[in-house]
Amino acid sequence: MLSWVVTFLVIALIAGLLGFGGIAGASIEIAKIVFFIAIVLFLVSAVMGIVRGRTRV
Repeated sequence: MLSWVVTFLVIALIAGLLGFGGIAGASIEIAKIVFFIAIVLFLVSAVMGIVRGRTRV
């Protein structure tokens, strides 16, 4: 999922350099949303692992 964040960030940087402000802004917003979804899913997974009593391998 974090690869999507990097992809949209690269698209935003390239679009910003080429002067496409709208595309760059949209890509940055999508990257932010995907990043926060990844963080939330990671935290939920970590909490569920602790609740179930699994240890890290």
